[in-house]
Amino acid sequence: MGIAIDFGTSNTVIARWNRATQQSETITLPGISWKTAQNPSLIPSLVYVEDANQGKVIIGQAVRDRALDLASDQRFFRNFKRGIGSPIQGFLPELDGQAIRFEQVGQWFLVDVIRQLKASDPEVAESVVFTVPVDSFEAYRLWLGQVCEVLQLDQVRMLDEPTAAALGYGLSDSHQGSAVQNRKTLLVVDFGGGTLDLSLVQLDSTQARAKPLGFILKWGQKSFAEQSGQRPKIARVLAKAGQNLGGSDIDNWLVDYFAESQGLVVSSLTARLAERLKIQLSLQPQAQEVYFNDETFDTYDLQLTRPQFEQILAQHQFFDRLHDCMSQVLQQARRQGLEVQDIDAVLLVGGTAQIPAVQAWVQQYFDASKIRCEKPFEAIAQGALQLSQGVELKDFLYHSYGIRFWDRRNNCHSWHPIIKAGQAYPMANPVEIVLGASVNSQPSIELVVGELGSDADQTEIYFDGDRLVTRRLDSSQTQVQPLNDRDSARSIAQLDPPGNPGRDRIKVQFRIDDQRFLRITVEDLLALRTLVDNQPVVQLS
Repeated sequence: MGIAIDFGTSNTVIARWNRATQQSETITLPGISWKTAQNPSLIPSLVYVEDANQGKVIIGQAVRDRALDLASDQRFFRNFKRGIGSPIQGFLPELDGQAIRFEQVGQWFLVDVIRQLKASDPEVAESVVFTVPVDSFEAYRLWLGQVCEVLQLDQVRMLDEPTAAALGYGLSDSHQGSAVQNRKTLLVVDFGGGTLDLSLVQLDSTQARAKPLGFILKWGQKSFAEQSGQRPKIARVLAKAGQNLGGSDIDNWLVDYFAESQGLVVSSLTARLAERLKIQLSLQPQAQEVYFNDETFDTYDLQLTRPQFEQILAQHQFFDRLHDCMSQVLQQARRQGLEVQDIDAVLLVGGTAQIPAVQAWVQQYFDASKIRCEKPFEAIAQGALQLSQGVELKDFLYHSYGIRFWDRRNNCHSWHPIIKAGQAYPMANPVEIVLGASVNSQPSIELVVGELGSDADQTEIYFDGDRLVTRRLDSSQTQVQPLNDRDSARSIAQLDPPGNPGRDRIKVQFRIDDQRFLRITVEDLLALRTLVDNQPVVQLS
């Protein structure tokens, strides 16, 4: 049986395909899931480390039930997803003699989720689809692939979150209504605890006549469509934009507001109370949280109105950043001949998308009749299940790839793009560059390849005390994730005979295959032989 896991910054959702009803359904795991009248079954993305050496942790709702999220304790972790695969500015705690990294915390969380899932139904996790943020670098996907190997899952696939949400709304069963099913072009606004992702997706519910350009897979056997002989449905991604901005940032802004206005101490407790206020304000015009600490005898009385809340958002350029993100997506759409009126529906997913001010922002661009928000939490996980039900994807690269060079004018390293963002994959034609030796009798040629962030709306992640927060960078500071900047990986060609300056020596071809691996082929122009043949530079497994 296949499942889909939407591992979120604030909450995690698990969905499975019910063969009897032929519908997707959200899974509840007793003890770690929570459910309200307004929300489906969610697993809070919380971890409390009891023993780091043995990997003994408490996760999900159990952390809240034991009030372990209200104490200022280094063993408690929240919002750890946004630190996975990112260079962090600051210090991480040491527990039980071990230096703790967010990758380890995330692995503990997912391993425990899968363990409890298999305990409830041993056959439930034969095939797993993980959803990933549209703005995630390859390092995050690499980490997720490594976790999957630890989990020893039979088949694993990865799909970006907003595309999954579009599938959840638009290619599901008839109980969701035909209005969305018949629409072709959907804009997904996925605004959760850690990221804002926008994705313009074109859905084709008819049978496909050609093989898709890309099938987002990590590893696994044949797809459902290949096994059954059915022709796949197509989900074509037309535009993407994302920012490292989410509900956890808003929580921090509220904590700072109360620290300044009431002198409250910044702690896990005040962060939790701020989060509760934020949630209340999505349902009512004013909110209040009162808490009595029976150890310190301190009383917390926090009150906030919607106008005050929206003023705090504006002070942190919240709406400016939303407008920038929307402008990027609409600009990409116009390059393909699509205008705002050509978008059939706007789908809001994620807890932050439930904030009235966010919904009002969306209505500045689209008529209210086109905006749907009835499945804010389960759409992503349920949509990801469509990959195992005969849906395949045409997609493009969100990030650019480049090579590092020495900028003599500025006396520093810089990056030259070789594969631009927006490139469809697999690539039909490789990109070629020619390189020569830089010193006499050079034995080898090194090349550092990097994944480049978009030039706009860059953020860095850093610590402010014990809080993991983000800071917006100037647009001229492009983020780069080197893919092979290690002693054993930089050398791409051993030269025999050694190279000398003054002539071209090697030709390098770059291409992206159908599983999003960057591959290189290197030819020695002097010795007339192939030195590297279609070798992956970065591999998700």
